[in-house]
Amino acid sequence: MSYEFFIGLRYLRSKRKPTFVSVITFISVLGITVGVMALIIVLSVMSGFEKDIRDKILGINAHIVVLKYGNIEEYRELGEKLKGVEEVRATTPFVYRQAMVSTPYGATGVVVRGIEVESFDRITELSKKMTQGGLEALETGFREAAQKGTLPGIVIGNELAKTLGVWVGDGVNLITVLEEEGIVTGTPRIAKFQVVGIFDVGMYDYDSGLAFISLENAQRLFRMGKTVTGMEVEIEDIYRADTVKERILSVIGRDYRPVTWMEMNRNLFSALRLEKTAMFIILTLIILVAALNIISTLIMVVMEKGKEIAILKSMGATSSGIMRIFMIQGTVIGMVGTFLGTVLGVVCALNLEPIVASIERMFNFKLLPPSVYYIDRLPSQVESSVVVVIVVVSLAISFLATLYPSWKASRLDPVEGLRYE
Repeated sequence: MSYEFFIGLRYLRSKRKPTFVSVITFISVLGITVGVMALIIVLSVMSGFEKDIRDKILGINAHIVVLKYGNIEEYRELGEKLKGVEEVRATTPFVYRQAMVSTPYGATGVVVRGIEVESFDRITELSKKMTQGGLEALETGFREAAQKGTLPGIVIGNELAKTLGVWVGDGVNLITVLEEEGIVTGTPRIAKFQVVGIFDVGMYDYDSGLAFISLENAQRLFRMGKTVTGMEVEIEDIYRADTVKERILSVIGRDYRPVTWMEMNRNLFSALRLEKTAMFIILTLIILVAALNIISTLIMVVMEKGKEIAILKSMGATSSGIMRIFMIQGTVIGMVGTFLGTVLGVVCALNLEPIVASIERMFNFKLLPPSVYYIDRLPSQVESSVVVVIVVVSLAISFLATLYPSWKASRLDPVEGLRYE
């Protein structure tokens, strides 16, 4: 062990109580620990938010939506062309319209999606989100239902079911108007449906404002004939959506307009990334403040150890050796604080949901009301790359904080240090 390393570690201990770390050193380590822990937890939560919202959006939406200016008539042929594009797994047609759903207990506006149940179930996870009933009963058409003396089926979200005061088996009225070039034509149409399923995606906007009916029933209800609004496309890698989009355009031509999931939710994910960057910058200030503690600690040690520095120089220690002593001392403080902060931050981030649940039970409140936020829980995803960046930034700041005090110590004149001793 070099004398610089030995002395640097020795200076971390209090002069009067050699078995305990000095108070000011403890405060410096604590500052770094809190800063690193806060960064890891907050950025893990932001990553968890982004992943959770992305999974929920893609759970009931396709990776790419192919639209056209107007309805698509040849959607069967279009589906075959899309399946031939590299990296495309599956396709499904859909109808997308707005309507009003009403019961004796209330009424509200909804987005109605007409789906082809079999192909839709292959590219989404809606069937896994069903809390009651299922998608199979949607396939009953108006005529078939009339012959059986029943109603065609509709699937709605759990929040919408609460608003309307209905459950599986209850009837609802779907009220629609027809438009041509933005102008309402004709009188509103009212169709009766029976709730055959209730889903819970976990996103309030979907659970409170989305309803599914069969593609055939949607075409008849909205008088679309044999046309659809567009085609939904599932691809192999969601992050290659832009590349697949260009391939789709080269196959189907410019008459169609493919839109990726990133484009459809650009504002949401851009806001999340911006918030994540802002939180990183803001919380890094905590580490910077802790670095000031390292500077003050080293300056105080330099002032206290003036005689020892002078003796070391008189014995032949070089200025660079003296500088390394205090750089080692400050770096050790940063390393210990970073290590403790990383361990505590990762442990807390990995167990955040039970921790938050315990706090909610203890104080009897809901941290994330689903009516306010997109999600109903506090997710957390620890990304190794983010942890590495935080560790590197913390160590770099801690190292830079040692430079000035160490330089001042190396410039100390041994004559001045021993003059009054």
